[in-house]
Amino acid sequence: MSSPVDIIIVIVILGLVFDYTNGFHDAANVVSTVIATRVLAPMTAIILAALLNFLGATQISGVAHTITSELVNPEFSSQITVLCALIGAIVWNIATWYFGIPSSSSYALVGGLVGATWVHAGGSAILWNGVIDKVAIPMVLSPIGGFLLSFVIMKLFIMALRFPRFKKNKGIFSHLQIASASLVALAHGLNDAQKSMGIITLGLFAGGIIPVPVIPIWVIGACAIVMGLGTATGGFRIIRTVGFEITKLEPIQGFAAESSASCVILIASFLGMPVSSTHMIVGSITGVGAAKGMSHVRWLVGKKLVIAWILTLPAAALISGFSFYLFKLLK
Repeated sequence: MSSPVDIIIVIVILGLVFDYTNGFHDAANVVSTVIATRVLAPMTAIILAALLNFLGATQISGVAHTITSELVNPEFSSQITVLCALIGAIVWNIATWYFGIPSSSSYALVGGLVGATWVHAGGSAILWNGVIDKVAIPMVLSPIGGFLLSFVIMKLFIMALRFPRFKKNKGIFSHLQIASASLVALAHGLNDAQKSMGIITLGLFAGGIIPVPVIPIWVIGACAIVMGLGTATGGFRIIRTVGFEITKLEPIQGFAAESSASCVILIASFLGMPVSSTHMIVGSITGVGAAKGMSHVRWLVGKKLVIAWILTLPAAALISGFSFYLFKLLK
């Protein structure tokens, strides 16, 4: 049986691996719109996103605290539960990336943590109020919020385009979209990297390395760097789905979608809600497409994505729970 120190090392490594897969998996959310509208070349967009993901990841929001303390009782967390939570999230991330499905890394990690803890200590170890208030409700409402906000913004733009002066200056949205894409990247780093920091911190606390579940500075730095590197590798399979298969995007639509998504993500980050940037950008892209008419959205693609989202929490929970069960057998 491995020593506690060995397990902690594995937890830190897997936590950073998850952070990396989060970066390349969710890079599509950050750059898909700006690539689809041809405002930036793919590599330029990815490098810009990587830098801003890194910057966002160095900032602290309430998301990390939610992961460490508000979803499962830290006193019932063990090194193995954290390890299995990471296994569940990483396996689901890689599987969905392979098939080009923009599922949520956020909810994969939450599902993994809940599944492993449940097998380890039972349902009483799950803080169900936190799961419902900070995960389940935002999971449903945040993409709806992104959809409605982008729909309204796009409708206003469509009305404004009737005025010749506004229509003449429509090209400005190519420049504005760079700013809105940068804001999405910053928001993604602020929200998503916090989850990796939180799960690594929970592992350190469970192993007795730190006395309280407070994020060490070196964990913040490591996760920020790895998130940036993951984003820099790009997720071109998912970029194709998000940027090109839901609706046809122009710079004005890309700006509306990115502005809406980043607004909701930033609000959720400061409220400590680990929302999905994947859900947000897809919901916002669907909203700008619907604003031009329901026929402008490929609803069949959206249906497949919704099914994947519904499966993410239970699938990651099953993988992590089964992993914990195997660890128990190997004892």
